[in-house]
Amino acid sequence: MTQDRFATHEVLNQSPPFWDVDLFTSDAPLVAAVAANGGAAAATELSDFGTHWGSAVTAERGRLANENTPKLLLFDSNGNRRDEVEFHPAYHELMAHSAHAGVHNSTWTADGKPAGGASEVVRAAKFYIASQVETGHLCPITMTRASVAALASQPDLLAKTMPVIGTRAYDPSFAPWWTKRGMTLGMGMTEKQGGTDVRANMTHAERDGGAYRITGHKWFMSAPMCDAFLVLAQAKDGLSCFFMPRFAPDGSVNAIHFQRLKDKLGNRSNASSEVEFHGAYAELIGEEGKGIRTIIQMVQLTRQDCAIASAGLMRSGLAHALHHARHRSVFQKHLADQPLMRCVLADMALHVEAQVALVMRLCRAFDRAPDDAGEGAYMRLLTPAIKYLICKSAPAFLYEAMECLGGNGYVEDGILARHFRESPVNAIWEGSGNVMCLDVLRALGREADAALAVLRTLAEETKGLPGAADAVGFIGKSFRRADGERVARLAVEKLALLAATAALNQVSPGSAELFATTRLAGNHAGMYGAVELSEDDARALLARALP
Repeated sequence: MTQDRFATHEVLNQSPPFWDVDLFTSDAPLVAAVAANGGAAAATELSDFGTHWGSAVTAERGRLANENTPKLLLFDSNGNRRDEVEFHPAYHELMAHSAHAGVHNSTWTADGKPAGGASEVVRAAKFYIASQVETGHLCPITMTRASVAALASQPDLLAKTMPVIGTRAYDPSFAPWWTKRGMTLGMGMTEKQGGTDVRANMTHAERDGGAYRITGHKWFMSAPMCDAFLVLAQAKDGLSCFFMPRFAPDGSVNAIHFQRLKDKLGNRSNASSEVEFHGAYAELIGEEGKGIRTIIQMVQLTRQDCAIASAGLMRSGLAHALHHARHRSVFQKHLADQPLMRCVLADMALHVEAQVALVMRLCRAFDRAPDDAGEGAYMRLLTPAIKYLICKSAPAFLYEAMECLGGNGYVEDGILARHFRESPVNAIWEGSGNVMCLDVLRALGREADAALAVLRTLAEETKGLPGAADAVGFIGKSFRRADGERVARLAVEKLALLAATAALNQVSPGSAELFATTRLAGNHAGMYGAVELSEDDARALLARALP
């Protein structure tokens, strides 16, 4: 007698895991968008990166890093303050691979200047790919990269730190930054009473010789095991930006006391903390009273990464949904061949194709802004608009992707539940939706002529496409209204959709016409698939999405 007689069924009609794929070459819209924005020469490098991050081994690391969440160790066994965060080894492996690929520093030269070329585009493609597998570890990666822009306001400090930031080594040891093979940087801006309104911050800084001592708190300080943080505090001349290392210059642990780790909806592998400063050592970055101007240089780059990561999450949702639909049979047909499902998947593919074209176009602007005033204006006007559109569209998109898998999408065994929990964060961090809209209005107010030139360029790049001219007219009229803030969300969404259409038109004109028809010529329905696409268009979109 064997146990076989107790078997009730074979496991049939289930899709195989979406593993061991090259996440670059299997993504035709990404390949095309990278090439259209100057990054074609990096195709082999990106394919190697995509193969590593598309492996079953790396997928398992992502699962382990999220299921084994960080632990705060406040004291040692003798009662001494420790203030360390312990991570699962899988988290450190993910960090090491991202650092080795230069995701944290490849857009900078050895002395902290913009690397130029297509460095932003190529690095963004890596960030986009890595976010499809595990997004939490990218928080310290993005902050480290972005901190260099703020440190540029203090050249002597940048000169000291850049040799350590500039390595492609990941060193998780708890030690003074200047003794390490590589370092990471975090950020502390918001406080309980202020949140977005950082001018309400109460943390204060007192001069102590050539440095400062900071006392106060931060309600959110991300990635607490970073080697240093950029922190806002009130100095004599107003809100200022400071470099606060984990260790003081004499090698003692700095007076940074963590209170607890945030219990977040998603982003579970990444530690976010509440913290108190008890006279913590810090060095001024830039001028006293110019803290917002200084740290916004960092925030501009982290906002860019929020958009890239949200686009990456949506790409992963689409790929898993389409992969499943091609293997799952329902009513004697594969799901991907059922007309309703094909329409849903094709509409989702169109959305992602536009998003990746848009973020790569934005990154091209970051590459060229130092030498091209028009690209600089595009970057300043459209970064908040693009973050608004892409980050806020991600949760609904990931929900739709989950539904494509039915019950299998809703359970924690697969990746889509994690992606769904991850998806709201990028719309909240680095400025919520309303803040993004207000930033677009500020850019319009400060650089009206430059912003108008950007709008004219977008109009030219979308000329003749359905709904584009009406969208341009609506945007211009809305932003000229005395009560423009009341319609800012609609106008900013239209602006970002117009920019997406223009970006996509440079990559795939046929897809751009479909996108304009469904998004600009009329209000896009609230549900994916509630559009009419021809069978040929649907087939072409799905073939590009996942060969």
